[in-house]
Parts: sequence; structure tokens; C-alpha cells
Amino acid sequence: MVIRFFFILLLATACCNEKEQVEVVKVCGGLVSGKYLPDTEVFAYKGIPFAKPPVGDLRWKAPQPVDSWDGVRDCTAFSASAMQFTPQPFLMWTQEFIAPAEPLSEDCLYLNVWTAAKKEEKQPVIVFIHGGGFSSGSGSVPIYDGANMAAKGAVFVTINYRVGIFGFFAHPELSKEAASGTSGNYGLLDQIAALKWVRDNIGEFGGDPDNVTIAGQSAGAFSVNYLVASPLAKGLFHRAIAESGGAVMSTNRLSMGNTLVIAESVNQELGEHLEITSIADFRAMPADSLLKLGSMSIPVVDGYVLPKDVHSIFTNGEQNDVPVLLGWNANEGNFGGPLKSAADFKNECEQKYGERASEFLEVFPAQNDSIAQASQIMLSGLQTFGIQAYKWAELQNQKESSPAFVYFFNRSVPYGEGQQDFGAFHTSEVSYAYCNLDKSSIRPWTQTDYQLEKIMSSYWINFARNGNPNRDQLPIWKPYTKEMHQAMILGEKTEMKELPHLDELNLIESIFKNIKD
Repeated sequence: MVIRFFFILLLATACCNEKEQVEVVKVCGGLVSGKYLPDTEVFAYKGIPFAKPPVGDLRWKAPQPVDSWDGVRDCTAFSASAMQFTPQPFLMWTQEFIAPAEPLSEDCLYLNVWTAAKKEEKQPVIVFIHGGGFSSGSGSVPIYDGANMAAKGAVFVTINYRVGIFGFFAHPELSKEAASGTSGNYGLLDQIAALKWVRDNIGEFGGDPDNVTIAGQSAGAFSVNYLVASPLAKGLFHRAIAESGGAVMSTNRLSMGNTLVIAESVNQELGEHLEITSIADFRAMPADSLLKLGSMSIPVVDGYVLPKDVHSIFTNGEQNDVPVLLGWNANEGNFGGPLKSAADFKNECEQKYGERASEFLEVFPAQNDSIAQASQIMLSGLQTFGIQAYKWAELQNQKESSPAFVYFFNRSVPYGEGQQDFGAFHTSEVSYAYCNLDKSSIRPWTQTDYQLEKIMSSYWINFARNGNPNRDQLPIWKPYTKEMHQAMILGEKTEMKELPHLDELNLIESIFKNIKD
């Protein structure tokens, strides 16, 4: 029987007495204390361990069950973020989009819970998986804060997982020592371990373990797609939200679908180049030194976490059968490297697409350098993110029991003095979807923004509750079908329209398929 304790602590200061309420909950491993957030009904539990620290001999091993502790563990502050280069704001991503600069550590397998629920309520649960290209990020990024979503009626969870060389390092010696006979997908295994923790413990926070939604943005959305595809995650969640990401088409670095053999070979060659002869020597290296090495830091088709490439899994209808809500933004940006001149872009198209190059250049024109650069930016966003949402929705239609709800976010985010206008940029929808516009003090939000925040966060909560975003007075969001290629436009107006850029997406899919064939 889980025991819940309520304490009232009276803290005296020179100026006044402040009342602070702390709640203690029993979870796997022991008791944890959370903190009541002033002027809300929400308790926040930060830095709850869900696995042993993956350090020493546990570096590059599957996450292990957490060790028990005595007494009450203080879980009122975030844990360290996963080991990565020091996060810093850049371009459109101001401080609220960035993981804390300190602390960073391999000892990072912790999660955070926000709840306003009583234990017996069984509220829907949202587990948010952060982005960062599988090389950075954290569950403690300000725009992922779960307090406002908890106040709206969901138990909200954010997690950390290993990234970079620590999370996705495959090697023949590691595969040989693992019970699974594989290596490389440690970051995904961390996510699965966190979901098992949620299954076993979230009821003590008022959440329903039988109504869990996984959600993620960018690399978090790619993660969601990998989890929907993975048999190891079966039954651990019941709905999925993917914002700007997916792996059903191998059209970008994060969805390449590299095999275990390729990943092992690349990293074995890295070791030989560095004259590192064993995994023991790799494990003996300081984390800072490893970070500087770089490696193939993406999920691999290992035959275990991912039995085959995601496209094949979905094409054969072998994925976990859950409804999905997914989409992308109007101004995702350039993820294809330095922009080329018009001449170089044309030459590249001719080399890649052969006799179809002229057709391609009609859709992505290159009459001069500025037009060619605009085409490259649009192509990058569609090839990296748009095609994933489009093709996932198309393949989802094979599962009549699990609809896909597609969105297109086109709200040009307000920018403050001295800032550049980046439009509806990559990640910008997160603040609206999770009711966190208040986490940014430098953007001049308008009533249009607050109304969109209310609509989007309500859609997201409704989907987590019922597998359907529709409820009350919200504009009706119709499921995507092959006959009606419709998406919910989320911007100054919220309305159903034909999926934007459908011709461009069809061309990308067609040409890419021919290249692969």
C-alpha cells in the first residue's frame, strides 16, 4: 500500500513567514518529495531516478533498475542533463528553448512529474520526449515545463535519455557482451525504461497507466516514431504525438535506418584510428574526451529495438496500433547544410535526379541565387519533417482503428526588439501546444497567440484523454484519409484545409523512391 504524506513547513524569513506544502510519494526505489507550486493546485517532482546512473561499467549498457534509497529523496530540483556540449541560445532559439548549461553529466537518467490529480482520479498521462538531434537537449528545458498542462487535467512527465556518443554508440564488442546481441540504441532503451517506470508508478501521482500518450518534437518526434515501431515498447503507451519529426522515410540524417553492421563498422574504425583497442579503453576515457570524438549518434536498425527499418514496419502494418497526432511547421528552416548558389543547386539536382531534374526544378526553382536558396530551405523542411508527417499519416490509414490527425503550424511567432523574424520556426509550436507562452518574457505575445495557445493545448489534452482532439467548441479536426488529404491549419486562423505542399511532398516521395529503387 503506497503511503502519501502531506507536510506543512513554516519557513521564517526576516520579512515574513511563507507557507510551503510538500508531498511525499512512494515509488520504485523509495520515497520522493515534491513541491507545491504557489497559486496552483499542481505539485512538481523533479529529478526522480528511473534507472541506475549509466557510468563506469554501465556506460553503453541497457538501463538497469534503480537502486533503493533510505529516507525521503528530495525531488524538488531538476537533475543533470545528459552529457553534451554546453547548451547555448542561437538563432531563433532563445533561452526558453535551451537546456540548462549546468549541470551536465552521464548520470542523467531522471524524469520529472507535474500533477494536480488525486491518486484515485486516473488522469491521462503525457510523457514528453525532448528534441536536440539525438546529441543534445533535456527534460528541463523551460518550454517543456508541465505545470500548465497539469492544471488543464493531465499528469505531465518529461524525461532525460542518453544522447550523442553516450546514447548511440554501436560496436562489435558491445554487441557481443549484450544479452540482446546488439548495441547502439541506448537512448531509445532509456526512453523505454522511463515508460516502464511510468507504467509502474504513475498511478501514485493520479495518472492512469492505461492511458499514456508519448509526445515529442524534432528528435523527440523521431523517437516517438521509433517507439511506435518498436516491439519492446508495446503496451507502454496508447497514443502518440509527433511534432516535426518521424522516421518512416529515410530522407534525412535522423531517419537513415543504418544497420547495426554499418554502425559497428564505423565506430570500430574510429577506435582503430584512435588506437583504442577495446571497449574497456573506451569506458576508461573521461566523458569530456569522449564527447569530442563524435560518432554516428543516431538510432540503428539493430534487430532488437528495431527489428527492421521503420518504413517496412509501417508498410507491413506491424507497428504498435495507436492513434497519432502529427505535423510540422511552415518555416522549419535549413537542415541541409550550407546553401548553394543557383548553378550549384541545379548541378546537384541533375546529378541526383537525372532525367527528372527538370521536373524537380519546376517545383523547387533556381532562376537565381536568392530563389535557389529559398527552394533549398523549403526542400530541407519538407524533406526532413513534412514528408515524415505526410507518409506516416498515409501509412496510418492501414490501421482503421487508429486514426491520424495532421496539423500544419503557420503562426509567425512574434519577435522582440533586436530579434530577427523567423516565422513559424522549428520548435516554435511547442510553447503553444503545452500552454507555455508564459515561459518567454522577451516575445511580445498578442491576443492571437494566447487564443492559439488555448486552442492547441486543448487539442493536445483532448487527444491524450480520448485519442481524439475534438471536444466542446473547438473547430472540428477531421482525421486524415487518403481520399481527403486534410490538415488542421494552426495559425491566425484555425481551420481544416488541404494538406499544404501536397504536390511538393508527392514529388519528393516519388523521386526518393526511384533513387532508393
